[in-house]
Amino acid sequence: MPASADTIYALSSGALPAGVAVIRISGPRTFDVITALTARKLPSPRRASLYSIRNRNDEIIDQVLVVVFPGPKSFTGEDCAEIHCHGSRAVMSVIFGELDSFEGVRPAEAGEFSRRAFDNGKMDLLEIEGLADLLQAETEMQRRLAVEQSTGRLSALYEGWANRLTRTRALIEAELDFADEDDVPDSVAAQVWQAVTELKDEIAGHVQGGGGSEIIRDGFKVALVGEPNAGKSTLLNALSGRDVAIVTDIAGTTRDVLSVDINMDGYLVRIFDTAGIRETKDVVEQEGVRRAVLTAESADLVLLLQDNDSSPKQSVWEIGSQRHLRVRTKAALSASITREDFDLSISAKEGLGLEDLRLSIKREIEAQIGVIHSLVPARARHKKRLEETLNYVSDALDSETLDLAIRSEYLRLAATSLGRITGRVDVEDLLGVIFSEFCIGK
Repeated sequence: MPASADTIYALSSGALPAGVAVIRISGPRTFDVITALTARKLPSPRRASLYSIRNRNDEIIDQVLVVVFPGPKSFTGEDCAEIHCHGSRAVMSVIFGELDSFEGVRPAEAGEFSRRAFDNGKMDLLEIEGLADLLQAETEMQRRLAVEQSTGRLSALYEGWANRLTRTRALIEAELDFADEDDVPDSVAAQVWQAVTELKDEIAGHVQGGGGSEIIRDGFKVALVGEPNAGKSTLLNALSGRDVAIVTDIAGTTRDVLSVDINMDGYLVRIFDTAGIRETKDVVEQEGVRRAVLTAESADLVLLLQDNDSSPKQSVWEIGSQRHLRVRTKAALSASITREDFDLSISAKEGLGLEDLRLSIKREIEAQIGVIHSLVPARARHKKRLEETLNYVSDALDSETLDLAIRSEYLRLAATSLGRITGRVDVEDLLGVIFSEFCIGK
């Protein structure tokens, strides 16, 4: 998304019709537009004032509240304004038509307001990503994680590490430049590498403590696996509270992977219903079995389902060491196998044992996430760059026999990796992807 001198506008509130709609405007012509639409002087900054918006024939379109935010003290760093009007499609259509009539004024693209905030130094890339996650948060845990990132505390942590690396390099440079003089005592070198060791331990602890953040952000994946007619689709419908999957008595009804997202006590849980795993000559069913195995192998937890009246059979897929629970289904029927063979016993159709299953899934989530610290890397991109930083710092510490200039270069590369997280260094290729996650008007 290239930088633009245009003034942009968009509906920043929810879908129409609505009781109130908020139109956001940002750019050099913002205040000219407000003055022209209202035929009055601008209100005091950051104070809502009642105005009438008029068309070019001086006819009233709507009575609105107008709030202006002079730059640079605005979300984008430019002159901004908000028009709070009645949220009917007719009102919105007329106001947008008036805005389109101004030269240099156009509708905003997805994420363009946030992109301008980034370009003008109002937010760094880490805060922008946190804001995107906050807008898309569906559960309480996702909201908490996004808020920590969007408030700038995580950015401050990484900036502090980068500054410590810069100071360390400065001391090394001093030792290189004045090696033949007495201005830099020998004790400085020891202090430098002790400080780098402490920094390495901090970064390593941070990376390790953030292992569960990706599960919170992207969801805890649970795969329902079993033979045909084991009750996988019935369980999916029972957990989601709606008919997501087709349920019949015909073996092999499910041919593809179906999924549904549920909020389980603040955690996003993604339940995957898979095709029954068995040996088959049906080409379509073989593909369904292949996809079922791939889904199970990438899941955080596998629920191995077996119905009450069937004896266990050798599966075409071996569970191995993957986290799993053995679940007896159709428990309301007469039992032909002992309960001790299973971790849980349920009857999805009658709703028996579902609460115990939910509690077991939640315990598995908490076991895999562990203790969530207040500041953790939230995305795979962050974790990758932090691991890269950690590797460079380790290389600097492990290169005692090499020239100081080489060890200093490792520290420079470490600081560069940290800079790529916040967007200070070489991230242009990422921007289009990140800002495309935003809705129009943000």
